Amino acid sequence: MFKFGKKLMTVVLAASMSFGVFAATTGATDYWQNWTDGGGTVNAVNGSGGNYSVNWQNTGNFVVGKGWTYGTPNRVVNYNAGVFSPSGNGYLTFYGWTRNALIEYYVVDNWGTYRPTGTYKGTVNSDGGTYDIYTTMRYNQPSIDGYSTFPQYWSVRQSKRPIGVNSQITFQNHVNAWASKGMNLGSSWSYQVLATEGYQSSGSSNVTVW
Repeated sequence: MFKFGKKLMTVVLAASMSFGVFAATTGATDYWQNWTDGGGTVNAVNGSGGNYSVNWQNTGNFVVGKGWTYGTPNRVVNYNAGVFSPSGNGYLTFYGWTRNALIEYYVVDNWGTYRPTGTYKGTVNSDGGTYDIYTTMRYNQPSIDGYSTFPQYWSVRQSKRPIGVNSQITFQNHVNAWASKGMNLGSSWSYQVLATEGYQSSGSSNVTVW
């Protein structure tokens, strides 16, 4: 499992939101994330609209992505990964945080040599695929609130999403499935991004998010 330190960001914004009935939330991205803990080379480009690209070589941890300053449980994410080619560990993932409680979450659509895993909780069917649900724990590790102990919630697609086609992640399906397993997210939402993440690897990615 990656040991990302991306939680220590210069600016982290959050919005308080309680679960309820929401219309599906889509729309233009307004948040750009580009973080690395050093080591190797990460060349990231914040393109126009929702596009970003990144080339990396022999890196430590990094995360690059486009998304939204304020998260929501009913986000519908559309994207096209024209390129996603990790040599080693890498994820193409919808990613974010909540507070109250502090939780880091992932919906992983594609990966490199390592498919993330953890304590198995079941499955969820969404957007034409089946995802395995896992939990993991991080102990005294970097987070959006400094060093903390917190759970991670995962939905990992059983088969990799095709590259170069329009794809969708209906996040509410995962939120509902996690809640049915007792995996409740917090009530205050930080950023959400469709990210390329890597650890001790090389590769390239070019993604458009909307």
